[in-house]
Amino acid sequence: MIDRVDEELCDGCGICIETCPCDVLTTDLSSGRATVAHLDDCQTCFLCELDCPRGAITVGPLRKARVQAWPAGFS
Repeated sequence: MIDRVDEELCDGCGICIETCPCDVLTTDLSSGRATVAHLDDCQTCFLCELDCPRGAITVGPLRKARVQAWPAGFS
């Protein structure tokens, strides 16, 4: 489960929002940064944490390290 989105690190690029298969994250209209909208829908897939270029997202306090399944910039 997403533990937090660091507002100081998040630059609002939206990569985490696009990569989340469960639409857990959304853009906060006042700050333009990512925010958790539907925490209960989080499947702890780590995609948001892995794909965030700024390291602004932390998934679960008991998470295990995972490697990215595809090279950065893959589309």
